[in-house]
Amino acid sequence: MQLNIRLKETLERLLAQEDTDQDRKITAEDQGPKSFELIGTDGHQVTIEGTYYLSNLLQEIAQAISKGKEEAVIAIDRIQEPPTARISRRIREDFWDDLTRTIDRKGIARILTDDKTEEQIQRIYVPATDEQGQQYYRSLQKDFPGLEVVVLPEKISPSYVKSINEQPGILALALTADTQKGVPFVVPGGRFNEMYGWDSYFEGIGLLIDQRVDLAKAMIDNFCYQIEHYGKILNANRSYYLTRTQPPFLSSFIREVYEAQPSVGRSWLEHSLSMAIREYETVWMVAGERLTNTGLNRYLAQGIGIPPETEPGHFDEALAPYAEKYAMEVSAFAKAYQTGAIKVPELDLYFTHDRSLRESGHDTSWRLDDVCAHLNTVDVNSLLYKYETDFAYLIDRYFQGNFKAYTPEQWEQRAEKRRQLMNSLMWNEKAGQYFDYHFLDQKQTEFESASNFFPLWAGIPSADQAAKMVNALKSSLKERGGIAGTSAAMHARVPSGAVQRQWDYPNGWAPHQMMLWKGLLQYGYEAEAYELIYRWLWMITKNAVDYNGTIPEKYDVVACTHKVYAEYGNVGTQFDYITTSGFGWMNASYQLGINILPERFRKDLDALTDPDSLF
Repeated sequence: MQLNIRLKETLERLLAQEDTDQDRKITAEDQGPKSFELIGTDGHQVTIEGTYYLSNLLQEIAQAISKGKEEAVIAIDRIQEPPTARISRRIREDFWDDLTRTIDRKGIARILTDDKTEEQIQRIYVPATDEQGQQYYRSLQKDFPGLEVVVLPEKISPSYVKSINEQPGILALALTADTQKGVPFVVPGGRFNEMYGWDSYFEGIGLLIDQRVDLAKAMIDNFCYQIEHYGKILNANRSYYLTRTQPPFLSSFIREVYEAQPSVGRSWLEHSLSMAIREYETVWMVAGERLTNTGLNRYLAQGIGIPPETEPGHFDEALAPYAEKYAMEVSAFAKAYQTGAIKVPELDLYFTHDRSLRESGHDTSWRLDDVCAHLNTVDVNSLLYKYETDFAYLIDRYFQGNFKAYTPEQWEQRAEKRRQLMNSLMWNEKAGQYFDYHFLDQKQTEFESASNFFPLWAGIPSADQAAKMVNALKSSLKERGGIAGTSAAMHARVPSGAVQRQWDYPNGWAPHQMMLWKGLLQYGYEAEAYELIYRWLWMITKNAVDYNGTIPEKYDVVACTHKVYAEYGNVGTQFDYITTSGFGWMNASYQLGINILPERFRKDLDALTDPDSLF
């Protein structure tokens, strides 16, 4: 059944009756009658009842109005679409396109209004080695008077990056061969205009499920550009991220894209694999930097002074003791420290740890606070083990066992050496999990975190170790809505009144869920994987049903709510009438979960059956 309705009139009547808190959404918190008469232009009426169906009606009206319509035919079956089908369809049909950006004539206007740069002058920084890019962006200046094109020096030092902190800007990415278009990429959320490191891999998983190989491949092309011209995969392509990378997932990304669509070509695979090996060798395996004397790796971001991208006051607690020592206000001390008028080596080390923590992607967590650069972390070593095994696999399968003088055996030996070192230094038999290793103190941290279980995803543990890990995972991190970032026991250690870190208990994050699902399935723990997938999807679905389709960045997996206010808040909760983009890796986790979960669970999800009654 369908009705032709007058959009503006219906919208006003619907909001007046049902949006009682006037936030331009219809949610479980509104106190309206939850029953609305939808009236067609021909006088026919249909009663729409319940928060979910009313919010769907609001969304359909908003979409029609956004297309400039005054009247539209509203299909009742679209309003009554089952929640899982609706969420998945909107991700596939709407969200990916809304999150796609290009840095070119078409896309740059959006970047020029970005709130992360100055109001009058908008900058794009272009590598010294990219003459094609320099010419292209300069050609845009006549059409964009506020655009300043800055060519980076060939050697980008931490002191140079600090010198441009007050002149922030976007960093150029790849252009198509004819230099007429920017190679597209997907951003994490609607307010972002830059391509982030590990977000992109997880978004890519969702893109491949939704048959968007074009976008997934394009993001790999942009990563290869970054390695070639910036020397690393960037935390994100903003000027203040030039000295910082992010967790390494490129080998997995390349492998999954190529095997999803081999028609991208053997030459593409050869170039991408070459770039991934270059990143491995020049970013991760430089002795004394990210490779430590244990033979294992760490995160180690360079930089000088206070990271400029943080919100005002973020470091006040850390700066306060030093300000007191110098009998200064915190703001005055911070300024003197930044200019170099006051030198504090201990604070320099603190900010090295902080930048390295941000390089890890876990910004922020008490697991890594003021210690990150001294840790061989389980996560980065698991990811590099995956690089080594992926390189062996790709060279053996697609290059007849010989790729630019590399053989599969060489990479397998490196992987085995890393496995042995991880088992020697990180494996804890009693706890049944791997722990980060403090290489200065020469001991495990024994900090319970979802990242301790990345080895399951990478294929590192033996079957016996995996069995112990599954038990530890269920007992320490499983909550009603999925896996928490850290355990309740670790949360209990945090001093009363301390800042809540967004990557810690009780919050859960999409990349952790996705990796652990795959890890469990890889070791044959299907029942455990299905339970965790169901819990996560149930929480997302329930919040979307109750809160007007909201799909934000993170969730509290204990209270099973998107109302998370730690640190930076929750990206993706601010919109009028209809969310147009969700959040990148949340979208991907939903598509992956729905793709893996057996069909028999669908009805329970649509009925919002509590996981505690099923498992």
